[in-house]
Amino acid sequence: MIDDMLMESDDLDRSLMHALHLDGRAPFARIGEVLGVSDRTVARRYARLREMGVIALVGEVDPRRLGGSEQVIRMRCRPGSAAPVAEALARRDDTRWVVLLSGGTEISAGLRAWSASARDELILQRLPRTAPVVSVTAHGVLHVFSTARHGFEGAGPLTADQIAALRPAYEDVAGTHLTDADRPLVEALAVDGRAPYPVLAAATGWSESTVARRVHALRAAGLLRFDLDVNAAALGRPTEVRIWASVPPGHLARTGAAIAAHPEVVFCAATTGPTNLLVSAVLRDDHDLYRYLTEDLGALPLIGEVQTAPVIRVVKRAGRRP
Repeated sequence: MIDDMLMESDDLDRSLMHALHLDGRAPFARIGEVLGVSDRTVARRYARLREMGVIALVGEVDPRRLGGSEQVIRMRCRPGSAAPVAEALARRDDTRWVVLLSGGTEISAGLRAWSASARDELILQRLPRTAPVVSVTAHGVLHVFSTARHGFEGAGPLTADQIAALRPAYEDVAGTHLTDADRPLVEALAVDGRAPYPVLAAATGWSESTVARRVHALRAAGLLRFDLDVNAAALGRPTEVRIWASVPPGHLARTGAAIAAHPEVVFCAATTGPTNLLVSAVLRDDHDLYRYLTEDLGALPLIGEVQTAPVIRVVKRAGRRP
């Protein structure tokens, strides 16, 4: 299906993806008005992209705002056993994404835990006791550098006026905080960032108007954002790689920001652990990867140790499974 999507993708698909990067919950009518097509056309295109696994739009909050944490887990398994372990991780609500790396014996996963006890239960107890798991390391996410639209999607046909028309604007809502009562709302949006208000009302027990006001308030306060996860293979970037690098702490912020600006990079974060910078990049092929490592990444003067692991299978993409 991805091959078909690559052949059929056009400027309207890319414009729609750009629009959803700007405002994941923008009404289809408004997107259609800005793009010059009907709202039905926008809805059909969105449904097609979503059903084919090209995009996934999810709501996200920083779990640290509720006393939780965000971790990237890296584990090694015995040969032939990594796939079922990865599938088990993918079924967990607290894993955001799960991938198989290298020769199929290594797993990397993003973990968002609502509490330190929930995090420790998985990392310190469950995983080490899983027979196929040989080793586990956890890298705490300290700062995320990359939140902008990904460069591999192209320069984008949207004009400055179209971007301004789609970018959401909010009134000042000083004093807004995440609370435990927001968890059902956050969890529902982590499954589907465009879940209709009746669905969100059913998940929270609130009225639709209350849900709408709360979503608006959390977005305005910068506590809730919507992430459009794009399957890069559908846009001609089938080679995905995880890179762990070491940078002198005094230069970490500058180096991380520089890497996040690379068009190949879809995620870049400062982390704890034996290395302090995690990068996820998507490329056309192995030759493109070599070019990126030697020319773009290699051109940064303060990059030290670099570990590279190709993604051989994505087991779970962004968000929670329904």
